[in-house]
Amino acid sequence: MSTGLDRLETIRLIAFDVDGVFTDGRFYLSDDGVETKAFHTQDGYGVRRLLDAGIVVAVISGRQSGAVEKRMAELGVPHVILGCKNKVAAMAELASDLGLSLEVCAFVGDDLPDMPLLEHVGFSVAVANAVPALQDYCDYVTRAPGGSGAVREICDLIATAGGHADR
Repeated sequence: MSTGLDRLETIRLIAFDVDGVFTDGRFYLSDDGVETKAFHTQDGYGVRRLLDAGIVVAVISGRQSGAVEKRMAELGVPHVILGCKNKVAAMAELASDLGLSLEVCAFVGDDLPDMPLLEHVGFSVAVANAVPALQDYCDYVTRAPGGSGAVREICDLIATAGGHADR
């Protein structure tokens, strides 16, 4: 694991997986097929802080979820890519559309399907409860687990590194 936290000041786009990152990895499915998820409210403030600082925030998830669409809309996250089969291609297209190189992009994941994208961005992050292979590979491992403040932790680090500590 690298200790290059100084690279955080160069981040212009951060994308997050959802299940296991914004949530603790669990979802609830009722008998009627209604899915619910629990999101940590402090993560939301971290996301808004980055957006206010001009950092692009995105969600790239392999699953479709109305709950995720609603929560990201509440937070003002402009780029929500759900049901994604190729996260690397999705991130590359988003970065290209925004005129950014992948070197100034970060991604936060928790499980093996996230590894290909973590290998392509300038700064890779695993949440504390990520599978060991991701933790061993990533530039940073959060102290907080997914769904319990991990998103807020990395948002605060990026905001502080970029000189936006008071926002």
